[in-house]
Amino acid sequence: MTTEPGRKTAHLTHIAEPPGVAPGTGYTQVVTGTGRLVAVSGQVAFDEERRLVGTGDPKAQARQIFENIRRCLAAAGADFSDLVKLTYFLTDIGHLPAVREARDEFFGDIPLPTSSAMQVSALFLPEVLIEIEALAVVPE
Repeated sequence: MTTEPGRKTAHLTHIAEPPGVAPGTGYTQVVTGTGRLVAVSGQVAFDEERRLVGTGDPKAQARQIFENIRRCLAAAGADFSDLVKLTYFLTDIGHLPAVREARDEFFGDIPLPTSSAMQVSALFLPEVLIEIEALAVVPE
């Protein structure tokens, strides 16, 4: 199932630079695979007591969000290596570097999934700076 240039990790193939497409920075252009789909609802920086972590601090919020995503994935028998897509909703697109730094702390050398990032005018609470949703494919 590997397409060059691509990197295969078990049930997923990451194609960073499809022919004729400009390479991305900080994400993979295409991820394909086989298995069971896991969809994780948009996560914000709430801890298990529904307290906001990192008021005014995008990196602290992003860390909490990735921890929440990690826990959601684990509940479905998945982990970050199974992710195929992350969607970032940011109240300020300038927070994206902080989000990527936090993401990289959780991913290490795991191939990055596809991603989309967009600035939104607001999220459901003014103190919430970031929301991230995720899609994963887990091997059968």
